[in-house]
Order: sequence, then structure tokens, then C-alpha cells
Amino acid sequence: MPDPRTVAFAVITSAVVFGTLYSVGYDTYLDTSNPLITAQPHHLHETDYFASKKNPLNVYFIKKLWLWTTATFLSLFLTSPSATRTKARVSQYIIATTVWLAFTSWFFGPPVFDRLTASTGGECVLHLPSGAVVTVPEQYCYTKSTISTTTHSALFPASLLLPDGEWVGVPRLRKGHDVSGHIFLLTLSTLFLVDQLRLSFTPPRGARASSTQWSPAHRWAVIFAGIVTLTSVFAIYTTSVYFHTPSEKFTGYIMGVIAFSLTQLPHYLSSETGATHNGEAPSAPATSEKVSS
Repeated sequence: MPDPRTVAFAVITSAVVFGTLYSVGYDTYLDTSNPLITAQPHHLHETDYFASKKNPLNVYFIKKLWLWTTATFLSLFLTSPSATRTKARVSQYIIATTVWLAFTSWFFGPPVFDRLTASTGGECVLHLPSGAVVTVPEQYCYTKSTISTTTHSALFPASLLLPDGEWVGVPRLRKGHDVSGHIFLLTLSTLFLVDQLRLSFTPPRGARASSTQWSPAHRWAVIFAGIVTLTSVFAIYTTSVYFHTPSEKFTGYIMGVIAFSLTQLPHYLSSETGATHNGEAPSAPATSEKVSS
């Protein structure tokens, strides 16, 4: 039986590849790094349901994905048989969460994604209701500051037509390489959850049968995890079809795979520790035996 992680990797890769090829062949993707169009509705939002950023899958699932991932992990871990409720799994979740925060929220200052966008020619821009775009210092994007026409009047050119009354907005980094954060997080989350599900179906060797039996609560947790995982795969496909350039989707996918690989460290370390406790030594190169005459 193939490793579930390998199967998940193949499914995710297929979803990204076929979704991207479709987006190129039928011109369905939105270039989110282009400041002139990214603030506008998707050009297919009236005909394609998932092209709208306001669709429930995007609003309630993708944008809150780590909340769903956390809830799924906790339901699996807290209801799992005692033999599979290990410290390594907690370490995996901590690593995954740390990577998610570093890439999207904070990494000794601006997050990794913001640093990458800025280093590839990104600019901090503010979209006005008129459709005009104003470039402001990058620091406003790093701090996600709210800018208004009254508190930051010096940032707005005198010749620019400003909205009536007090208007506020939050600038965003555009024009650089805008890595698909959704593809990154969906890839990381899907592989992580499949790995957690794998442990429910493949208990540790030598474990007692009583310590590997599923409780009714764990059965429901597995079903819930399966639904969340399948929904994530579908979201990977819809994101690949409708948003970001092909290169931005590809880098999001690669970073998601790399992030997941970091969560495998606890498995590796625990297996090494287990081998040491059992008195096993690392395998050595085979040597020829002398044959006595």
C-alpha cells in the first residue's frame, strides 16, 4: 500500500498543474500583483462562481484555513488511541504553525512573503475608490497601517481627486512576485492533515491492541478530517484556476511542500531515538568475511 503522504503529494501536484494549465489555456486567472486590476472584481466573477472572492469557500474556509486545520488536528489528537497520542505530533503542529506565522505574519519584522514581494520589485500601494493607485512608503504595508486622507494628507498628490469626507484604506504590496499564499497554506495544511490521518490507520509497531482501538469520537474526528482535507484539495484546484500567475502558484506550491517537510523532523528524530533505546546501531557498510582454510 503506498504511503498516504505520497498519494496526497501526487493529488496536490495534479490539482495545481491541471488548474494552472486550464487557467493559461482559457485565460481564467487574475494577476494579483497588478495594482491596476487586483482591487477590481475578477473578470469572470459574473459567470464563474468560484472566481468571485466573496464565494463561501474563500470567505469561510480558505481565509480561515489555519483555524480549520487547528480544529481538525485537535479533534484527531485528543480522541486518538493512546498509542498514537505522541509528543512528536504536537511538535509537528508547533512547527507547522510557526512556519505559517513566519511566512504570513512575522519573521523578525515583515513576514517572508512580504520580504519576497518587496525584493522582487514590489511597491506599497493604496487603492482609491476612483481607481487611482497611490504609492506610499513600504513601512505602511509592513505594519498594515490604516491611511486616511486627513491623517496622512502628505502622501496624496495635490492633483489627485480624493474622495469626499474622511476616507481610510490599508495599503498592500503589489507589482513584485506575489507568491500564492493560499496555495502555500492549502498545500501545507493538506499534507499535514493527511500525515495525521495516516497515524490513525497505521499504529506503532508492537503497540497493544487495546491502545490502538478507535473510540466513537475518533471515528467522527477522522470523518471530519477527511472532509476538511478533500475541501482543501478542491480549494487548491479553484485557486489554481482563478488566481495568481502560473509562477506565483508554483512558488506557493513549492514553499508549501518545503514547509511540510520541516514537520517531518519529529518523526525522524523519534525514530532515531527509538532505535537507540532498542539497542540498534546505525547500519554499517558490509564487509567480506574471511574464509578459513
